[in-house]
Amino acid sequence: MLLDAIQARALFRQAVERRFAVLAVNADSPAAITDVLEAARECDAPVMIETSLWQLTGRSFGAGDAALGLTLYLAHLAALAEGARYRDLPVILHTDHIKGPITLPLLSSAIRGLPFRDLLLRPGTLSLDSSAMTDSENIAAIGELCRAARDCGQPLALEMEAGVDAGVTPVEVADRLLAPIERDYPQALCLWAPGVGTQHGLSETAYPFSPEAVARHRARATEICGRPIGIALHGSSGLSEAALREGIAAGVAKVNWSSESLLIRSQAARAFYASEAGSLDKSHPDWKASAMDNGVQTFVSQRYTPKVVERIRMLGGAGQAGKCKLTSASPDA
Repeated sequence: MLLDAIQARALFRQAVERRFAVLAVNADSPAAITDVLEAARECDAPVMIETSLWQLTGRSFGAGDAALGLTLYLAHLAALAEGARYRDLPVILHTDHIKGPITLPLLSSAIRGLPFRDLLLRPGTLSLDSSAMTDSENIAAIGELCRAARDCGQPLALEMEAGVDAGVTPVEVADRLLAPIERDYPQALCLWAPGVGTQHGLSETAYPFSPEAVARHRARATEICGRPIGIALHGSSGLSEAALREGIAAGVAKVNWSSESLLIRSQAARAFYASEAGSLDKSHPDWKASAMDNGVQTFVSQRYTPKVVERIRMLGGAGQAGKCKLTSASPDA
């Protein structure tokens, strides 16, 4: 099922309390979305599907129109998540790496609801890319989203970023950023994304990851907000399973997965076209089967989905879907 904001808050609270992390996959296409859901179903795990501006404006969704792209992305995911095959899985759509002038108009419209036939579709959780923002700009932007939600009577589940891509964020930054939002818009925050020694992208070697920084930030964010607040890990490339598990024990509740995911899918597609090169000729009797999207998508799925399963298990998410107690009955859930 596709979770709303209140259900998403409850899921991440339970992740912090039970010490597992939700895998958040930046899914680049409808086929990638299906593969991630299939992996989650195999593991009985909650899962997060993230979409960034490049997906929303890409050819698979909006073809240059981010608002249309988000509507189509939501409609596609809702049709899958609410269907019989995946209905028992907690599924969250999260906005990730949304930046530039379109950020506030796009996310504010998402909070109000994006119309699709007779439905108003909304993401479950929201974040914006604050890497180029000052603290005051970050607070102002998050505050504007909170006011948009308040004006239309919608609860929010927000991930707030510290605005860094590398290094370790001083814990006092949590006071500067989280405290004013929690004071003025209580309950809106559910995840905190400070720098803890990782960074985006691929690397041959591990970054200087600090589980101690995770623990400090989790404790301070929880103290500021008065409820369990999990840490969102931006970038986990190069980290060992032991390091990830140590981070989860310290308070990581969400792990973003994009660069490695894209690489696995693109390398599998390359292998398909290399292996099928001989049949991609109009004189070959099976050329059409090789040329159809289903051919490459099936080939990629067979290689990609087990990797998603492996990642979910690594984060302790396997078996957690059936344990989740989620309700939309109270904004304080």
